[in-house]
Amino acid sequence: MFVLLNNPEHFELGKTIRRRRQSLGISQGILADLSGVARHTITDIESGKGNPTLEVVRKLLAPLGLRMALEIAEPQASDEEVHP
Repeated sequence: MFVLLNNPEHFELGKTIRRRRQSLGISQGILADLSGVARHTITDIESGKGNPTLEVVRKLLAPLGLRMALEIAEPQASDEEVHP
């Protein structure tokens, strides 16, 4: 299963992690033990208060059977931009 980080309207990291963790029957404490990420950090991420690094996200996703796909793209030109 992939987690896409490039569409904020349709993606909320914390909710995805919480749903997957709960569907596997894993507590936050167990996820903390499996991932090496502190339980209070997981609580913050799941509640939308956390701002994890990509490394923390990777550590959390692995025991949940999730993978991250990250897209970096140039901004699209708008009508307001000046073109040379």
